[in-house]
Amino acid sequence: MTLRSTLIIALVVAASSTSFAQIEVHPDLQFFRPNDMTGLNVFETSKEDTIPFDGLKVRVGGDFAMQFQGVTQSNKFPSDSALKLVELGTNLNLPTANLNLDVQLADGMRMHLRTYLSSRHHAEAWVKGGHLQIDKLDFIKKGFLENIMKVTTIRVGLDEFNYGDAHFRRSDNARAIYNPFVGNYIMDSFSTEAFGEFTVHCKSLIVVAGITNGKLNQDVRKSETTDNQMSIYGKLGYDKQLNEDLRLRITGSIYTNQGTSTGTWLYGGDRAGGRYYYVLHTEAGGGSDFEGRVNARFTKLTAFQINPFVKFKGLEFFGIFEVASGSEENADGYTQIAAEIIYRFGGKDQLYVAGRYNTVEGMYSSQGKNEMVTRFNLGGGWFMTNNVLVKAEFVNQMYDGEGFEGGKYDQAEFSGVVVEAVIGF
Repeated sequence: MTLRSTLIIALVVAASSTSFAQIEVHPDLQFFRPNDMTGLNVFETSKEDTIPFDGLKVRVGGDFAMQFQGVTQSNKFPSDSALKLVELGTNLNLPTANLNLDVQLADGMRMHLRTYLSSRHHAEAWVKGGHLQIDKLDFIKKGFLENIMKVTTIRVGLDEFNYGDAHFRRSDNARAIYNPFVGNYIMDSFSTEAFGEFTVHCKSLIVVAGITNGKLNQDVRKSETTDNQMSIYGKLGYDKQLNEDLRLRITGSIYTNQGTSTGTWLYGGDRAGGRYYYVLHTEAGGGSDFEGRVNARFTKLTAFQINPFVKFKGLEFFGIFEVASGSEENADGYTQIAAEIIYRFGGKDQLYVAGRYNTVEGMYSSQGKNEMVTRFNLGGGWFMTNNVLVKAEFVNQMYDGEGFEGGKYDQAEFSGVVVEAVIGF
């Protein structure tokens, strides 16, 4: 879908809704994660029913992000080699933008749609995905299964699904206001697939169960060479505000797809592109828009992720322990470890300093040779308002292991400073 078409549709929807919907700049929606500073450290949306339904509401929001990048890179190859990494300058990256439509359709029923207006990977506007969220079944009958729906949320659509906790903190193209850093994680578990899921909040216990069709690019055609299988995923967690100062959350998630032509998108489903521009591109033109990540594109994939989160006053810790493996011979899979510490301060915690360590190690090779990628981030940020964030970081990423020998990743490294300005509303 082109940018022009997307804008025309948005205007038509807004114009045609004026007679029966409340068009507000920032309407309060039920069971909704705010797209600003107040949405920090929100994971699954709350079941607190604090906003009365008084008619259909349309909320038009957006995200904008721009980076100033000063990064250098190198590998083992001499300057006259086709595998030598391209020299990077210091300048601005292409700004990115999202268009968000959130519609309160009925009491306890809400729709979300996100369009990438500008992204690194797509020059044209692109619908990222959307879903319907149901927190009440009053559209069937007033009070229908009321006791069950007080603790249950249903989501159905073609959008990101709730595997792991890392996707709640990552940058989604221009929606970078929740991410304390510029980059996402090295093994970036994020995909948009046709899905349906149930989330149950039972006091401090969280249970998620869902399925997807395992496909990023939807296609109904059958083929003798395809082995399409459904993906099954789930999450079990504990999240409690223990006292005024201390919050503890820990979750474990699993995702599995036993097909050979589906399920390979869990770490390669982001169509926006990598956050560090033109790193690991060679002088000969080799490189993709997704460099800097490790894509564990195994067939018959099984992955699990454990995420601890602790917040004590202004101090936060978030971690990842993740393992992904598949049916490939001589490949032991990948293990990801990440740990980040953030300290927020100021009158409204509008300032922060942060550090992150992230490493991925494993094998995806018929030769069975080890690969290891390590990244360090050190940075900080300032929420000028709830909707405007400026952040800066120093990043250093290194490649090591026999599996990289002879290729462009052999002794590869990039490091430097990136400054990002973010608007979210």
